Amino acid sequence: MTNPAAVEDVPIGGDDIRLGQFLKFAGLLDSGGNVKEVIADGLVTVNGEIDRRRGRQLAIGDIVGFEGHRVRVSH
Repeated sequence: MTNPAAVEDVPIGGDDIRLGQFLKFAGLLDSGGNVKEVIADGLVTVNGEIDRRRGRQLAIGDIVGFEGHRVRVSH
């Protein structure tokens, strides 16, 4: 069983990425429409706080949470 508090590192190959892109890249969501909806509904957290900005720039070390998954932006 997976530890729900565990954080998975997802390397992005650069220094920053937008929140909407990262949710798809990390495999948490599969379509842009879904991304837009869950962010607007306040279901996504960045570093423990709800963020409704799909275009928010994430940096290395930021942790994104969605539906019990936590993924960290990494190199």
